[in-house]
Amino acid sequence: MRWNELTDESGPSTPDLFGVKGLIRTVRTPEFSAVTFHEVLAKSALNKVPRSSSMPFTWTINPYRGCSHACVYCFARSTHRYLDLDAGTDFDRQVIVKVNIAEVLAAELARPKWAHEHVALGTNTDPYQRAEGRYGLMPGIITALAERSTPLSILTKGTLLRRDLPLLSRVAEDTPVEISMSIAVHDDALQQSLEPGTPTTKARLATVRAAAELGFDVTVFMMPILPKLTDSHEHLDSALCAIREAGAARVVYGPLHLRPGAREWFFTWLEHEHPELLPRYHRMYATSSYASKEYRRWLAERIDPLIDRYGLRGSGDGAPPSESRRRGRSRPESATTVDSPAAGLSPPAQQALF
Repeated sequence: MRWNELTDESGPSTPDLFGVKGLIRTVRTPEFSAVTFHEVLAKSALNKVPRSSSMPFTWTINPYRGCSHACVYCFARSTHRYLDLDAGTDFDRQVIVKVNIAEVLAAELARPKWAHEHVALGTNTDPYQRAEGRYGLMPGIITALAERSTPLSILTKGTLLRRDLPLLSRVAEDTPVEISMSIAVHDDALQQSLEPGTPTTKARLATVRAAAELGFDVTVFMMPILPKLTDSHEHLDSALCAIREAGAARVVYGPLHLRPGAREWFFTWLEHEHPELLPRYHRMYATSSYASKEYRRWLAERIDPLIDRYGLRGSGDGAPPSESRRRGRSRPESATTVDSPAAGLSPPAQQALF
């Protein structure tokens, strides 16, 4: 799929996805500076996770491709290349919007063969990125799942989740709903540098509190933990204390994972912001996208006692899935070494999640 330059009355030429079936229009608006939205009609909403995956769910939904959160480490950057877009600026600024996704989903769930299996949202790009404030796709998605008694989980960095908490609370009375908030960096300056399009850590913690007050057992994803940047005892202790005070039930964590696409973008950021750490990171990630077993062991020895101290193992840990898929209670899942539930998949498998 290639870009075609189109000119509209708003001024300079606007790139459009040439030859993509279902493309409605390309939009730029003043409130989203430098971001271009490509509105498309999706043929399908549900994406089946490959059987070879170790993911704790079978189906995903992604209303958007690309993400204005612009996290420099995001593993999903590489998937923008499937659209002949780059994994850097294009991923941050060229956002694909599946404007009819709720209607398509409702039709798919109405099929007799639908088995009401768990559906995960937020496995790749964030369903509550800023574009959701304009397009409002999530209420329709949540309602469609609820009407077919389909368990769902949401992982997000977006505080716009608070808009839908009343709806999710009503849905959770009859259907299992899991809520997870990603909060990896508890240093304001570093967080805005690494995740320039995301809400602040304080705002995300307030969203955790709002969900917890409605009765949800919220999981916080401390992913990725970055060597020499966010893995000090002081940073981890302060972060876990704040998470506990916000009312979270559980924390899962994992060190930085760097796949091609994210790797290049992250190293460019590192060279600019922390050049003194470049040699260390080059050594750590010279032969693998994953942190070494030695580092993971070291990190576990440092953080696990703190998780226990703050009681953030979660009441569902160790319980069978049938017992832990209650309102807002995450299913048992060991800490991983990736920054997203889908990050460990091969590129073809990641593409299948869209």
